[in-house]
Amino acid sequence: MFHMGWFLSYNAAAFASRWNRRGSDWMKPDQWVQMGIALERAGWDYMMFEDGSFIPDVHGGSMEQALASGSAPKHDPMALVPLVGAATSRLGLIATMTSTFYPPYLGARLMVTLDHLTNGRAGLNMVTSHNLRTAQNFGLDAQIEHDERYRRADEWIRCVKALWDTWEPGALLADEETGVFADHTKVHEANFRGRWYSSRGPLNAPPGPQGHPVICQAGGSPAGRAFAAAHADTVVASVASVEAMRAYREDMSERLVAAGRKPSDCKVLFVVNPVLADSQEAAEELAQMQLGTLEQRRERALAALSFASGVDFTKFDLDDPVPQLETNAARSTMQRLLGGDTGKQATTLRELVEAPPQQIRLIGTPDAVAAQMGEYMQEAGGDGFLISGTVTPRYVAEVADGLGGALRRRGLIRDGYSHEHLRDNLLAF
Repeated sequence: MFHMGWFLSYNAAAFASRWNRRGSDWMKPDQWVQMGIALERAGWDYMMFEDGSFIPDVHGGSMEQALASGSAPKHDPMALVPLVGAATSRLGLIATMTSTFYPPYLGARLMVTLDHLTNGRAGLNMVTSHNLRTAQNFGLDAQIEHDERYRRADEWIRCVKALWDTWEPGALLADEETGVFADHTKVHEANFRGRWYSSRGPLNAPPGPQGHPVICQAGGSPAGRAFAAAHADTVVASVASVEAMRAYREDMSERLVAAGRKPSDCKVLFVVNPVLADSQEAAEELAQMQLGTLEQRRERALAALSFASGVDFTKFDLDDPVPQLETNAARSTMQRLLGGDTGKQATTLRELVEAPPQQIRLIGTPDAVAAQMGEYMQEAGGDGFLISGTVTPRYVAEVADGLGGALRRRGLIRDGYSHEHLRDNLLAF
């Protein structure tokens, strides 16, 4: 069996779909609550809410593309966790937090609170934030250098864990006979002091049901993978082929062993975007329609390159060779967009941006796609998949009930949860 999650872009990107009633649906709780209920019914491990703290404006030197496409607006995902948590009982809920700009004490306290409110199903997706505009929104003139961001993140999470550990087991008494709520001898200062972060402690909230909320990490660079090997319980992996899936899992297994952990301690889930229909022909037609026109495909690809690199790709001649750039932004994403996962390097920028997206191909009926997923996972040796398709009520139903049912019938995913807490369900197999 393998694990399933949903990499959720919590924004307005689906506003133009006829399957969403209004462009404001994403700003209300109903859509996300109903989605959580559907994914729990399907046996998914978790929903992971991605985030960003800026509006992209590198592409074309303007915010136009990001705002016109609906890809930029986002609410803070942390507020969604207790809303979806109140409507579910087993589904894990992982929200994104930037270690670069979130004070450790606030982060530790917030995650403990969410772990209590969800009865042990909260998770933290740690990001370091790569964009210059994010840095400027938080008062910096320039973004911190890529690998230094991960060194800071390592210190940040160690500080957070030290705060989580300021309450010893048995500290919380709630003894009605003596009237003592907590044993003060078992609550102590953290006194964490590092190069970038320090905190006296103790945390003024007792540990949640999991002790430490689940840690998720999405970095694909060597620095990101090293961080994940040291700290993460689950990893979001974006690759473009089954061969790259296998190489990623093997690399993470080696890193986990080097970090003194077992490969099974950290679940690697691969991002996919299945296209589902009642027949193979209909699914292929839908996939082609989703690609859009050549002009739309070119615009999306250039925007993605601009976003990941921090460089405006509209300034380059499409018929010139693909620019070779050193970026301080999203390095692993840039490598994937340039074809690094597949080895199919384009010779010109036009060839690169007009080609179909390089991604793991999952197109067909729910049963056919379920069979493909089983074959891919067996070949790659990973731990599962993260769905990343644009959220509409129809697509959620197709995935949760259609694909989820097909996966269960094949014995590929769980049929019911064996544990109450997210970490325990991740470690169940």
